[in-house]
Amino acid sequence: MKDRQQIVIVEDDVDIGKLLKLELEDAGFAVTHCDSGIRGLSAIREQNPDLVVLDLGLPDLGGAEIARRLRQTSEIPIIILTAADDVATKVEMLNSGADDYLAKPFHTEELLARIGVQLRHRSTGLVQTIGALTLDAARRQIFWEEQEVRLSPREFDLLVYLCHQPGRVYSRQEIEKNVWGEDLPPSSNVVDVHIANIRGKLRDAGGFGLIRTVRGVGYAIKS
Repeated sequence: MKDRQQIVIVEDDVDIGKLLKLELEDAGFAVTHCDSGIRGLSAIREQNPDLVVLDLGLPDLGGAEIARRLRQTSEIPIIILTAADDVATKVEMLNSGADDYLAKPFHTEELLARIGVQLRHRSTGLVQTIGALTLDAARRQIFWEEQEVRLSPREFDLLVYLCHQPGRVYSRQEIEKNVWGEDLPPSSNVVDVHIANIRGKLRDAGGFGLIRTVRGVGYAIKS
């Protein structure tokens, strides 16, 4: 069993690669840095890491091509780093199999937040039961007693995050960073809207009072 979650960084800019390696190691990850696409693909296949951080503009084998090859045999989370921020590039990356992308220049804190989101999605494979709620994260299904509750992808991710520690109060800022992967504008009520939608769908299935509001702080799942 691995003591630390393992990440492979494929980045041909040696300075950026070294900096990311140091930052991610400081955050508690075991990190391998590869400076070419061929070396990166080989390391990924040998190590079977928990996540890949992949530069799009590699000189020998592009990031999109590496993602396509990995997707043929693996569901490993892939975050692509790119200097391009146009819609066509984003669509190509996602169609190639990337789970997320980050435009350069970026803050390491944002990359860490996005890594956290992807690793949580991957690691919550067990069926979790909280009272009458059954959460099957691997199949992305929610049941209240015997009735399936159909949530949007974002609603599902939000409920999974809250269920990670029932009883713990999660602030809106924590939810934004770990479910949306970024801080939303202070005036945004998107978290509250999603919570209301989840409550409504649970209520339709006969589920009441699962999510607790702590005014001025955030939300918690009743334990």
